[in-house]
Amino acid sequence: MLETIHIYHINDLHSHFANWPRIVSFVNKKRKEHIDNGEEMFLFDIGDHCDRIHPITEATNGQANIEMLNKLRFDAVTIGNNEGITFSHDALNHLYDNANFSVVLSNLYTECNERPNWVKPYDIIKLKSGCKIAILGVTAFYEEFYGLLQWKIKDPFQSLLETIAEVKEHVDFIILLSHLGINEDEMIAKEFPDIDIILGGHTHHALDNGLKINKTLLAGAGKFGQYVGHVELTIDTEKKALYQCKASLTEMEPEEKCLETEKWIIEKTIECENILSNPVGFLDEKLNMDWFNESAFSTFLVQSIKEWCDGDIAMVNAGMLLASLSEGIVTRKDLHQICPHPINPCKVYLKGDELKEIVIQSREERVEKLELKGLGFRGKIMGRMIYDGIEVESERFSDGKLHVISVTCKGENLDPNKFYAVATVDMFTFGSLFPAIRNAEQKIYYMPELLRDLLAWKMQTKSIAK
Repeated sequence: MLETIHIYHINDLHSHFANWPRIVSFVNKKRKEHIDNGEEMFLFDIGDHCDRIHPITEATNGQANIEMLNKLRFDAVTIGNNEGITFSHDALNHLYDNANFSVVLSNLYTECNERPNWVKPYDIIKLKSGCKIAILGVTAFYEEFYGLLQWKIKDPFQSLLETIAEVKEHVDFIILLSHLGINEDEMIAKEFPDIDIILGGHTHHALDNGLKINKTLLAGAGKFGQYVGHVELTIDTEKKALYQCKASLTEMEPEEKCLETEKWIIEKTIECENILSNPVGFLDEKLNMDWFNESAFSTFLVQSIKEWCDGDIAMVNAGMLLASLSEGIVTRKDLHQICPHPINPCKVYLKGDELKEIVIQSREERVEKLELKGLGFRGKIMGRMIYDGIEVESERFSDGKLHVISVTCKGENLDPNKFYAVATVDMFTFGSLFPAIRNAEQKIYYMPELLRDLLAWKMQTKSIAK
């Protein structure tokens, strides 16, 4: 006898709630269809539903996101890096207190090597036919960052090896919720043949009809709620084997909105903006912002980073600030709007010749106008790199471009072989923008404080250097 079940999944919403009313309408419509047809349906989130870019998430420490997942009756979720390493230890530890769904995650532990009480290494779903499906979950292996937040993260491949060994004799099928990214998902499909379906996220891949590797089906639904993924499973209940398995994506833009959900989001946003309106500081004068020149505000930010990290030198791109800051009372809402990134300060040790090369590269027009995406950046463009602790002299040559002609520290040229403690942002330690920073042997990260926390701290305790 054949039995059909329907699995719907989203990933990497990142608190982009514009399509959420459409997702609610679509999922509820499909749920009714499947109930009418006597078919079972399950709904999963693959992580990064929360993102502190939105005032709803920022003001409630993600609790409102969980309320949204509850309302839509999700069956299980796993966490992404935005849940895992942009909230404080306490905020994550209580994020799912009111969840009506399972948090499936096998590779996160407390510092005492115990699983937190809000996670399950796996969940088992028993179908009407008696067939059993194990739901597994793993998240990205950011070992150092979890450690700084008093968590322990285990290698997801090792964790899967252990979890699969524990469940495979007790279930008929295995589904993995993977916030690892498409490359890792492909490796898992090759190395773990017991996994039947991988619902993926993290790299925002959208697989229109899924991807079959050996006998494993990979699925991914993009980002920001642009799509809802659907996997239709047809099971031979006598043989307890997959008869057919196919994946698809439904674009949300054409779907009707749930007006009740849209109203809730509008009202919740207003409520949370009011929560964020408590004062954090006071400015005697306006801090102007300019993406392509040094300004009072970018200077204030780079000074904050240098002091917080106790660096010899500090550097940050002006594009980190999205607007000027008016004089008078400054609120959390102001700083959140102007500096929404889940980006932490850090300190790297660079030789003088490496630092000079970075200065030269950062002053290139293509770098200053670079439209940054990802790495925690929630702005638009890179902007001018602003420094504290070094002096950069530029001159416009006959080609019409500015060229760096000298970089000095306390009036002297940088020593090419001396290591300097450079306070900056963790974003530069990822990706390929500045390889010298990414590859630096010694890096110190400061967590859970974000850049806007440093701005508030400096306003409360320091004065602007004249």
